[in-house]
Amino acid sequence: MKELWMSRRGWNGLWLKVMCLGVILANGPAARANEPSQESYFLNSAKADLADWPNRILEDSGDTFFRADNICALLLAGGASIAMHQNADKEIAEHLDKHVTFHGFADESLNALGFPGTHFAATSLWYALAAERQDKLNKERAWTMMTALAVTGLVSTGLKAVRDNETPNDRSWAWPSGHTSSSFAVASVLDEFYGPKVGIPAYVLASVVAYRMMDTGDHWASDVVFGATLGWVVGHTIAGKHKNLEFAGFKVLPYAGTAEATVIGIGLIKEF
Repeated sequence: MKELWMSRRGWNGLWLKVMCLGVILANGPAARANEPSQESYFLNSAKADLADWPNRILEDSGDTFFRADNICALLLAGGASIAMHQNADKEIAEHLDKHVTFHGFADESLNALGFPGTHFAATSLWYALAAERQDKLNKERAWTMMTALAVTGLVSTGLKAVRDNETPNDRSWAWPSGHTSSSFAVASVLDEFYGPKVGIPAYVLASVVAYRMMDTGDHWASDVVFGATLGWVVGHTIAGKHKNLEFAGFKVLPYAGTAEATVIGIGLIKEF
């Protein structure tokens, strides 16, 4: 089991190194195109966003976890987790242990794809490319994804530390599944931004990752149920909050007129 765990760590590290290399390669040519004394747009943008990130994480966390519908969803998922852990978890784990689906490359690939570090690396690449191209829409979407991943990761880690139960393969910090919560957070953000054409495939992939976590004994079914709910709640709430309504390429904003003429309506704004 230790050798298997070390093997998975190796795959996760390889994927993370590949993604980080992508960030460096993507940012390098754009940065060199600027004058030597001028900092890249990416660096300036990252400095500003990082300085404000703690406040944004706190604000978005409050908006997420103090909403009545989100509280209800998380309480239901938590109750289901408690009920499942009495008997269902062991029965499901025993069944999957006798009918393992994923082996070898497929198993390791799904493990790496669901790894939160992979999600952060891919989002960093998205942010760097958008920032260097001064694509404000995609830069903001990437930063929203980064915030959703951060909130999901912090909450998942905190709950793991408090619960501190063992997985079917005797590893610590089982509940909730971090791979599952992070994967569903990614899928939820993509669904909010790009609709079902992107959201549905993302949810399918997140569901396969979740199944893989049970299939290999890395998590109980209850860990996956709550992790999926947590990622869904955080992703949809944060992305929905920061999503700009657009029509034919124009941002749609509320319009209240001026002091001289009070008018209520909408305004269409587009940057050229």
